[in-house]
Amino acid sequence: MFLIKYTVEEDNLTVNSSLALVEEKWWSQKKNVMALQQAVSSDNTSLLGVSDGVLHNIPGAPVRTAISWVFSNLTCGEAINSSDFGCLSDNSECIDHLEPDAGSTGGYTCRCWRGYEGNPYERHGCQDIDECTNQGEYPCYGQCTNLIGSYNCTCPHGTTGNPRKLNGCPSTKSAKGKFSGFATVIGIGSGLGILLIILVVLFLRKNIIAWKAKKSRAFFFKQNRGLLLQRLVDKDIAERMIFSLEELEKATSRFDMARKLGGGGHSTVYKGILSDQRVVAIKKSKVVIQRETDDFINEVVILSQVNHRNVVKLFGCCLETEVPLLVYEFVSNGTLSDHLHVSTPLSLPWKDRLRIALETSRCLAYLHSAASVSIVHRDIKSANILLDDRLTAKVSDFGASRGISIDQTGVTTAVQGTFGYLDPEYYHTRRLTERSDVYSFGVVLVELLTRKKPCVHMSSPGASLTAEFTLRVNQEKLFEMLDQQVIEEGVKKPKNLQS
Repeated sequence: MFLIKYTVEEDNLTVNSSLALVEEKWWSQKKNVMALQQAVSSDNTSLLGVSDGVLHNIPGAPVRTAISWVFSNLTCGEAINSSDFGCLSDNSECIDHLEPDAGSTGGYTCRCWRGYEGNPYERHGCQDIDECTNQGEYPCYGQCTNLIGSYNCTCPHGTTGNPRKLNGCPSTKSAKGKFSGFATVIGIGSGLGILLIILVVLFLRKNIIAWKAKKSRAFFFKQNRGLLLQRLVDKDIAERMIFSLEELEKATSRFDMARKLGGGGHSTVYKGILSDQRVVAIKKSKVVIQRETDDFINEVVILSQVNHRNVVKLFGCCLETEVPLLVYEFVSNGTLSDHLHVSTPLSLPWKDRLRIALETSRCLAYLHSAASVSIVHRDIKSANILLDDRLTAKVSDFGASRGISIDQTGVTTAVQGTFGYLDPEYYHTRRLTERSDVYSFGVVLVELLTRKKPCVHMSSPGASLTAEFTLRVNQEKLFEMLDQQVIEEGVKKPKNLQS
């Protein structure tokens, strides 16, 4: 249901009236509502009605001016919840109409939002207006951009002003051209100047760092007895044995702990891969002690003169750091001590133990008699005998070694070695001879037979592994002390072994 409110002027008589029109079938066609609105909004229109679903004039009721028309007598708030609410478009709004006399509600109409046009009485009937195509109603003399429900009007780049007015965006280039050009020149000049300063600073910094590194390397080279090394070792050999710190850091991923192989209280050993794909073991001291630096140089000098299959090979050293570094061949199978002292009942086979003992004895014979200078190792023990993949023995750690001239029977020196393997005569007299290594090797032999550590506390106070072994031999009770595996496997003499 909707109402048409109209005014009739005839014979100087003004009559305000309204007519209710109801036609459910016609009303359900929402496009007719727009036609009705357009008809009653024009001047000199007669009263309208509906017949057979067609909108037409009502005879005998001339209307010069149709004032307004509305839906029903409901307000927008009341009608919005009704089933026949007329404002169906999403982009529309409901307008209440008030009676001019009493101020009461006289129904409602619908209209599209600002920036939209169309039929608010149909779904999606209000569509966005493209203001940029209608310059007469929406003036824009700059850059026009259509927006949903609105539009944006701006001055072109390089201009400023009011773009909604003709000639409202004058160019700013003429007024600011000279200043802009001058500012550009200053900006380019300043940028080049700053860039030049940065390059100079970087160049100087690079040279200062290189100079400091060179001075540091020279200082550590001297501190690490590099000059002494050059005097003691052939020059060509010494040059081949020198490694740079950069190469060793690359080989060990900057001494990553994942590359750690082991170490003692004063040094750590890392696994490394050199640029020529050689696998090496790199020994790095933890602290700087003058005696250890001397031992380091001593080991380099000793090993540079030794060439034996059962001596671990020294590839070289690094003198560019505060802490000296030694580079050895990589021996992959751990130490003899690692293999003997395991928790399992079985250890190294008796045949391999005999061969390892033989190889170690040949190494000591070479050091004592075949080298140009008699070399006393001074720290023979199972932890310093390395084993490769084939369990070949490699004697290592020559830091405590001492050279003795052929015409000398021994030297008096400070006591060095490991408790349990140390020669008692050397310990008391400080007189070092080749026999000191032989005694330590004898302890290793007892260790191979018994699988007992020399430092393990014995049953008798003050006794040692060698004293216990000697006692059992004298008592003819040696079998009580031997490793069971040795007893079982040593019944038959292994073949192909030299005595």
